[in-house]
Order: sequence, then C-alpha cells, then structure tokens
Amino acid sequence: MTILVTGASGFIGSYIVEEGLRKGHEMWAGVRGSSSRNYLKDDRIRFAELDFSNPQKLRAQLEGYRQQMGGKKWDVIVHAAGATKCLHEKDFYRVNTEGTRNLVEALRAADMTPDRFVFISSLSIYGAIRENPTEDNKPWIYSPILNTDTPQPNTAYGRSKLEAEKYLQSLTDFPFTILRPTGVYGPREKDYFLMASSIAGHVDFAVGYRPQEITFVYVMDVVQAVFRCMQAPQAVGRAYFLSDGQVYHSRRFSDLLQQEMGVKCVLHIKAPLWFLRVVCRISTRLSKITGKMSALNNDKYHILSQRNWQCDIEPARRDFGYEPKWPLERGVKAAVEWYKQEGWL
Repeated sequence: MTILVTGASGFIGSYIVEEGLRKGHEMWAGVRGSSSRNYLKDDRIRFAELDFSNPQKLRAQLEGYRQQMGGKKWDVIVHAAGATKCLHEKDFYRVNTEGTRNLVEALRAADMTPDRFVFISSLSIYGAIRENPTEDNKPWIYSPILNTDTPQPNTAYGRSKLEAEKYLQSLTDFPFTILRPTGVYGPREKDYFLMASSIAGHVDFAVGYRPQEITFVYVMDVVQAVFRCMQAPQAVGRAYFLSDGQVYHSRRFSDLLQQEMGVKCVLHIKAPLWFLRVVCRISTRLSKITGKMSALNNDKYHILSQRNWQCDIEPARRDFGYEPKWPLERGVKAAVEWYKQEGWL
C-alpha cells in the first residue's frame, strides 16, 4: 500500500512511518518545511510538505504529489498531525479542527480521497466523566468511559479534537476511522520524560487527594492499532479507545520509573488541587507575556486533576483484533533504556 502519515516528524507519526517501511509499504511522510527529520532518515521515505492552514495551497500541493505518483492517490492516510500545546485556545482549533477539515476538503476536491483515513484523536475528548465511585468498587473505584458516553471535554485540546471528530462524522462518503488513545508514552516522548527527569532529581510531584485511576498505552500498541484498523471494513465510520488494557493507581508509573532508573530515594510530594490551579494560572499568564509555552498551564491542570482515565478497548479488540502487547512494566523499561542510550538521562 501507499500510505501518507501527517505529523510524521512527531512522536507517534515517526513510529508509524518506521513500521510501514518494515511491513513493506511505500511510506510518505507529511511534514512542514520547518519540521525536524531526525527520526525520518530512511532513504525509502518520500516526503510531502503540506500546509494545512491554506486550503488553496494545500490542494495544489496534493495535486503535485499525485503527479509524482503517476496519477495515483494514497491508499491510506494516517492523520497524526496536531497541536497538543498552544499559547492561545484558538490555535488548537486552527491546527486540530480547521487543519483536519482543510485536509479532507482538499483531498476530496483533488479527487484523492483515500481508501481509509485514520484520524488520531484522544481520550481527552471525554473530559472528567464517570468520576463518581461505582457501587461495587471492586477492583476499581470508577467505571470505564464508553463510546456511548457524551463527551464533556475540559481542555482546549480536547474540545478541538472533538470538533474535528464531529466534522468527520458529519461526512457520509468519507471512509474514516478514529482512534482515541489514552496517555501515549515511550521513547522520543517528551512529556512523560519530564516525570523521569524529576525522579532522577529525587522528586515525584502529584496532585489531588481523591483516588486517581489512570491508563496508558505504549506507542507501539498505537502503531499496531493503526495498521490493523486500516484494513478492517467494520472499522469504517467508527471510533475506538486505545490503552494497554490495564488500569493503574496514580503512583504506578512513577514507581516503575524509579525502579528502572535505579534511583534509591525519592521525595513524593502530593499537593492539593487548589495549589495546582494557582500555579497553572500564573504559569499560563506568564507564557502569554513571554510567548513561551510552559509545561504547567490551564489544560495541564484539568489533565492532572482528572481522576478517572479508564476506557473500554473491547470494541477495538472485536473489530480489528487489537491486542496490547506492551504492559506498563515492559514499556517503561524500554523507554528508560532509550532515554539512557540517547543521553536524555
């Protein structure tokens, strides 16, 4: 197959490109002119510079690449491009919502609709729901978020991804599949690395005193889902959660990091949510003044304060044979080994 991966220079996108090459597909890396190509050095990769902010220019770019392919189109497009951090809320919509709409409309106008369009969304579109304890409480306090639940996103990122989903779902003749991973981690990922870096400095910071039940998915399990769903007819027009199939208490990730890094003593600090709220508000205001993004912002407050991150992956198992192969213990070990090899730790 001929596959285009947008956001190919990013964390998830670069792994999708690598896996596609390993499977023998013709892989196109969708990038911006300024994108880093550190993880896209294989000579077999073909590049497509795409401007999602300019519909007319984008259509011309797509038509140019179609000529390069001898009049063919991409069989599959994996839309992994997106913004997870922005100074202003409108920028999330510009990139995640309008960028997706512009791409799809340009594809249709250029007669380049693929056989499958896989959209990488997020569990964040649902927000802090199902946070009341269940009656039986065994083994977990909260119940999993379901596809049938009504999304209530509490972050600008989640709202922009939800609007992109709604746009795709409004189309009657466009073969999309939506994947909604929970927290994705692994080598090359920078946000979870901050936790590793903090633990290396003997400090682990957490917030909130109510129990928190969280989920994770290793990057290669997301990649597995991408390639499985793109060939499953029953996945057309549907959306799926992705996790490793397990639920963890709030400290499990940091404890595994400490174990794999061999850090002897760690000071575990748990702060109240009001304290985090104050810090995030101040940090957000400073970011707007300086023009530099901070790891702590209003979106991050809602992410850290959310208590329930459980989700139901049974539909993905049923419809395209998704089966997680990377439990947290294995994934954290691989991530830490990579951090050390690359000199991050």
